Amino acid sequence: MPWLPDRPWFPPTHEALTQPNGLLAAGGELTADWLTFAYSRGIFPWFDEPPMLWWCPEPRTVIAPGSLSVSRSLRKRLSRNDYTIRVNTCFADVVDACSQPRSAMGDDPGTWITPSMKSAYLELHRQGLAHSVECHRDGKLVGGLYGVSIGRMFFGESMFYRQTDTSKIALAHLCRLLEAERYPLIDCQVDNPHLARLGALPMKRDKFCRLCGLLCAQTGLEWSSLPSTLPAW
Repeated sequence: MPWLPDRPWFPPTHEALTQPNGLLAAGGELTADWLTFAYSRGIFPWFDEPPMLWWCPEPRTVIAPGSLSVSRSLRKRLSRNDYTIRVNTCFADVVDACSQPRSAMGDDPGTWITPSMKSAYLELHRQGLAHSVECHRDGKLVGGLYGVSIGRMFFGESMFYRQTDTSKIALAHLCRLLEAERYPLIDCQVDNPHLARLGALPMKRDKFCRLCGLLCAQTGLEWSSLPSTLPAW
């Protein structure tokens, strides 16, 4: 496995290991320049302690914004409109919430969102490349997600909920927004049963990486021009 130099560079993604699936390289730096260089090539960081590890699994898991699977119960929750969906009003709080141990939600009790990860994504947010979609109810943040948007690609990073389905509500609103802006894909990185129930599908790595190169070079959504509160469902 290659050790990366002190400038943004990665080996070809087809050289990633099969075990563990997608491990491509180690080292490099967790900076905005490195992250944007990596994402535009279909590569993402994932580690909980040094060294930094970079991944590009086969296959890749994606959701087409117009193909989100909305269950009957989720549709009912969306139609109640007893929540407010905001964009980029408390990005740091969303990242903090996503970094908390998930045992209370029945998920993996660990977290890969280290302090250095938080700092890197906060810098991407300051540069207008990382964004949060937040579900608020009764004035409190109760769910949401964050990710990276480059051109017409959105790379989902993490999501959380404090009340039933609030992360899914945030995702549904993100999908509606991106579908209207003709974003073809949301990158979900790796598969899990939760994503599969929402309509996530596998995509061959070489196809995904080609699309990343094309879509990241296109003009995307002007996130700064969005209202802070999205329309009701």
